[in-house]
Amino acid sequence: MKVKWLIGASLSVLCACTPDVQPPIVDSVQPNDSVPSTDTPAPTYEELFDIERVSAVRLLMTTDAWNTLLGNFDIDWFNDVYVPATFVYEQNGITYTVDSVGVRLRGNTSRRRPEGVAGEMHNAQSPDWHHAHFQVKFDEYRKKQRFVGCDRVVLKWFKDDAAYCREIYSYDLFRRFGVWMAPRACYTRLSLCIDSEQEAYFGVYALIEGISKTFLTQRMGADHWQSNDGNLWKASWGATLTPESVVDGNIGISVATLEQHEDYIYDLKTNKKTGFETAKTQLQTFVTTLNGLKSGSTELKAYLETHLAVDQFLRAYAVNVMVGMWDDYWCNNGTNYYFYFDTDGKFYFIPYDYDNTLGTSNVMPNSGTQDLLNWGSLGSDRMLMRKVMSITEYKERYKAYIKELASPDNDYFYTDRSMARIRAWHAAIEPYVANDTGEDMVIADVPAEWGNCPFYRLLSGNERGGSDGEANWFRTKINSINF
Repeated sequence: MKVKWLIGASLSVLCACTPDVQPPIVDSVQPNDSVPSTDTPAPTYEELFDIERVSAVRLLMTTDAWNTLLGNFDIDWFNDVYVPATFVYEQNGITYTVDSVGVRLRGNTSRRRPEGVAGEMHNAQSPDWHHAHFQVKFDEYRKKQRFVGCDRVVLKWFKDDAAYCREIYSYDLFRRFGVWMAPRACYTRLSLCIDSEQEAYFGVYALIEGISKTFLTQRMGADHWQSNDGNLWKASWGATLTPESVVDGNIGISVATLEQHEDYIYDLKTNKKTGFETAKTQLQTFVTTLNGLKSGSTELKAYLETHLAVDQFLRAYAVNVMVGMWDDYWCNNGTNYYFYFDTDGKFYFIPYDYDNTLGTSNVMPNSGTQDLLNWGSLGSDRMLMRKVMSITEYKERYKAYIKELASPDNDYFYTDRSMARIRAWHAAIEPYVANDTGEDMVIADVPAEWGNCPFYRLLSGNERGGSDGEANWFRTKINSINF
């Protein structure tokens, strides 16, 4: 594998390392062979997503590769076609380079062109840069290539989040509260270098762990899932886990090339070559069996104990409602989550995409004051939540977890603790927010303009949920607990 070790490398050296348009496939790369052996060790997987550090990432591309990415966007906004690049990562003054990675655009309603307008190619003299989300796949061109055990990362701009913290805060709170199924996320500074031109600085981004088989591998062990060989699914709009939703036409393997575009509500991410029919049957059987068991019954509880990671699910949903995630499985249209069936058949719920939280909300009238026991429907249209909450023991544990999150005796959600973390993050990233796109240049404590509760603040305000001036999100949520 061709991997370089650079310490204090200049930009001119880095930009000279752009890959060929079609880099070779290398079959002998080992899963964790991402940097050569030296006296200075590579960062660990945990250090890669260290919330206390602001790393730097450079994506180096040829003009041909960049123009291909722009042209592909013009053909189909939602294509998932990668182009070749070199990934350069810097932390604590040490630089690591991985050649021949794949880069593509990502996002749903937030997907956009990162330069110019439709039909324009790269303008070296006067580029018109725009913030955009990217995904980096380390093994797209080199089989099993990894960066410190990771096969992909997401680089996400802080769209509609002038506070530069909503998704970072949510994933950090998941991990603080023991929800090990949630992705890791941290801050980084993103730059692009096209051929040997001066770099374009895109500003502060969220570096987020991709959901894939290496994500599963990093979570194997005691009190976690036992294997990475089970079935991983992505849930999209309509994934309500009801019998009506798991019909054959809604279950598949999504494809987003320039020649073919197929989207499925339940999109299988592992075991795609030989295991699809078995995975589909497993999902359908889980849903129909659960649906057929009487709510609140001993038989239902016994099934859930065996087939659902109950405690992780309850912890995840306690965090979910406290951060105000309304665009989720329970409240909205069954979206923004993954799930995993381990090889023992147990179902694990994986929360995902938490950028529109902490007061940026829609759909429900006020996510700060919404009843935490009725966050969304408890009818047949949200079968999993209905069944879980019908068990008194589980409902009481869920309530206890909400109270634990809000307690001043720990470092979870309590107002002063949350505000202190956000202020520290702001202090760390503020010098790096100004960028060459000219967008999102100022940190501001306001929710998204399109939200229905413009009065929420994270670092000021009262506990009255907008009924009397600006309201503090954390104080309001804690004040809304009525059990």
